[in-house]
Amino acid sequence: MARCTGADCRECRREGCKLFLKGERCTTKKCAMERRPVAPGQHGTGRKKVTEYGTQLREKQKVKKYYGILEKQFHRYYDEAERMKGVTGENMLSLIERRLDNVVYRMGIGSSRKESRQIVNHCQITVNGKTVNIPSYQVKVGDEIAVKENKRELEMFKQLKGMKMVMPKWLEFNTEALTGKILALPTREDIDLNIKEHLIIELYSR
Repeated sequence: MARCTGADCRECRREGCKLFLKGERCTTKKCAMERRPVAPGQHGTGRKKVTEYGTQLREKQKVKKYYGILEKQFHRYYDEAERMKGVTGENMLSLIERRLDNVVYRMGIGSSRKESRQIVNHCQITVNGKTVNIPSYQVKVGDEIAVKENKRELEMFKQLKGMKMVMPKWLEFNTEALTGKILALPTREDIDLNIKEHLIIELYSR
């Protein structure tokens, strides 16, 4: 399976913002963006002329890195969003937010999207009682997401029990039972990432 293999902290420095690829580390002083907030490489501190195309490209790359998606799959989300009713950019972000690995991350089961993707790949999550190991699986309203029963005694899941978590309004998660539910489809207001989706649509519309 294709995956992003670059150094996480370099990715954040390249995009000039925190992508929260390393979970809790990104909120501490150890974060690379706190210590050296410039682009990686010997010319990282130099001035570079940014074109309109370059701005659009960087925005697309930033979103791909946020969610850990490669180009071919990302383009498929754009194509599907374009066929849907409504605003293409908002539809695209909603589709990406509904990925199972992102839902596992949003529920707090995984500390980062990368860890959440690994949790799904290792068959530790069920959807409506059935094991799903596909990170890109699209959840629907009413779906019940849970940690697999025979995995709940793993230390990483035991630590979740009783914790208080801030949850997006379209999700709910019971930290005692380690089960959650999709209450609604995510809207643009539910996505708290610094994304200018109109730049991505302009790029693909060229």
